[in-house]
Amino acid sequence: MLRVIHFFALILLSMGAHAQASTHYVSDDVFTYIHGGPGTEFRIIGSVEAGQPITFNGKTEGDYSQIIDNKNREGWIRSDFVTDKPSLRTRFPEMEKELIHVNEQLNSISLNTDNAAQDLELANQKVTELQAALKTALTERDTARAKVNNDKDEQQFKMWQQGGLIAGIGALIGIILVYLPRPQRRKNSRWM
Repeated sequence: MLRVIHFFALILLSMGAHAQASTHYVSDDVFTYIHGGPGTEFRIIGSVEAGQPITFNGKTEGDYSQIIDNKNREGWIRSDFVTDKPSLRTRFPEMEKELIHVNEQLNSISLNTDNAAQDLELANQKVTELQAALKTALTERDTARAKVNNDKDEQQFKMWQQGGLIAGIGALIGIILVYLPRPQRRKNSRWM
């Protein structure tokens, strides 16, 4: 797939898309020789390691492209080894910095998550304590209500008892008074 993309990129390049020299790279998966001309029949003037930056001046012949390597040597390498994507050698330090940054963010989020988890745990403990306190308060309330109702019933019973006692004593006094002999009235005709 990568080679197909490189092939289409080279076709665009050969059609004059890059008339000026631009920075390109040797593919990451290759070590190639620089030839003095566009083909293997030309002498080898050096080599380029995978991922090295090169300057591609837009000139291609057959399967070869003319480049200037990082040592300022001008020569030809196979066109499918030329890519405009930065190499891993170039991208690695950037990716490493980005990885460090992402790790810092992840650690910060993890720390925040840990703090949130601790806060949630504390909140759950508080909720449990408050629920236990509520349960205790409801039990005490129900006990107090039962005691108030019991005291009320006892008070009413005592009032009825006292009322009954007073009524009984009154009835007894009334009965006694009815059967007590009445003093006789003196008649005016009697002298004594």
